Amino acid sequence: MRTRLTALASLAVLALAAAACSPSSSGDDSADSGGKTTVTVRIWDDQVQKSYAESFAAFTKANPDITVKINLVPYADYFTKLPLDVSSGDIDDIFWLNSSPFGQLADSGALMNIDKALPDEKSGWVKAAVDQYSRNGTLYGVPALTDGRTVVYYNKKLLSAAGVDPSKLTWNPSDPASDSYLAAAKKLTKDSKGRTADQPGFDGKKLAQYGTNIANDLGAIYYNFIGSNGGKFQAEDGSFVFSQDAKSAQAMAYLVKLINADHVAPSAADTNDNGDFSRDKFIQGKLALFESGTYNLKNVADGAQFDWGIAPMPAGPAGRVSVVNSVIAAGNAKTKHEDATVKVLKWLGSTEGASYVGKSGAALPAVTAAQQSYYDYWKKEDVDTAQFGEASGSATIEPPFGPKFLDANNAYNPIFKEIFAGRTPVDSGLKKAQDAANAASK
Repeated sequence: MRTRLTALASLAVLALAAAACSPSSSGDDSADSGGKTTVTVRIWDDQVQKSYAESFAAFTKANPDITVKINLVPYADYFTKLPLDVSSGDIDDIFWLNSSPFGQLADSGALMNIDKALPDEKSGWVKAAVDQYSRNGTLYGVPALTDGRTVVYYNKKLLSAAGVDPSKLTWNPSDPASDSYLAAAKKLTKDSKGRTADQPGFDGKKLAQYGTNIANDLGAIYYNFIGSNGGKFQAEDGSFVFSQDAKSAQAMAYLVKLINADHVAPSAADTNDNGDFSRDKFIQGKLALFESGTYNLKNVADGAQFDWGIAPMPAGPAGRVSVVNSVIAAGNAKTKHEDATVKVLKWLGSTEGASYVGKSGAALPAVTAAQQSYYDYWKKEDVDTAQFGEASGSATIEPPFGPKFLDANNAYNPIFKEIFAGRTPVDSGLKKAQDAANAASK
């Protein structure tokens, strides 16, 4: 799961804010003062930060001997800093984790055992999240957020003008004639002279409007396309099989073609190192179909100054198969404030504590009883959130897993960048990337 920042312009400001309130720069964030204990919580999303600030204010009112300080680290830097800070001991008392580094951190003893710390709380949390963050029968984090199914946000005006119905889009790499998704993306893509990608003279090197947001994006794009083509990214033992699995390789080739041959999506030069490029283009009204998750709902709602809607993700040969991911609040196993940290974790895992995130619409809580507050918020905003649930299907592809997935990702992702940029052939590139991932995960 990948919650994002609301605007590229805020990155510099947030980076300064993160430096100002990180334990390594302030020197006293986790220290006790004035008879109070300060517990630091590291997260990466500024929408949730606002909700957490209200939640922790309520917590401190009920627990006046404990204050909670939020350490906001931009997503772009989060997983670069995290392993370094864990290794140096300069990590917060509580910190968000997704599945990429989870296994290795759990196995290393860096994460608090939640079964021991909060033995009676588990039944109130989304089971899929509990399962995802349990290793060898032990839970190593409090489920904080859960992401619904991947959807397509769409610009109503652009789709209406092109005569595209987003609810009926299908893609098929084996039968281009039946590929309504590609046909729609071509109608929705325009060059600097207003020619669409299906018209003579179209200049794919000078795009003024993008049809879709295909990119080197695990959670929003290629996991879902692989799953919807009937493929696998990892085998049951955690090894990587995306090259040898013919359906996976076919799906990846399809995506690369959309970018580099069909020119219906931003270039990899724009998206490889900027995960927010497509989201910002959608908010600016320059991208028609934006495939993403709940983590961008608040960003779209706050930023888009046009009529937009939510449709199910395009159906592939195997139907609509989505990755569904969650985020945990992990406790630092070496915190100097264990009792206070456990109290904050319990609050985050409670209905009351989690409801602040839900009722702000910032994210979908992984505390089951707090989820209704999220749905109620968006209902009041006249936004139908049904497509994030089983209204768009129930089939899923397993999210990333394994104790060394982060090492594997660091090994294969540079090669993926070259593949998506069209500089490395898909077949040989995937073989090289798979070999690198499996070598790194040993």
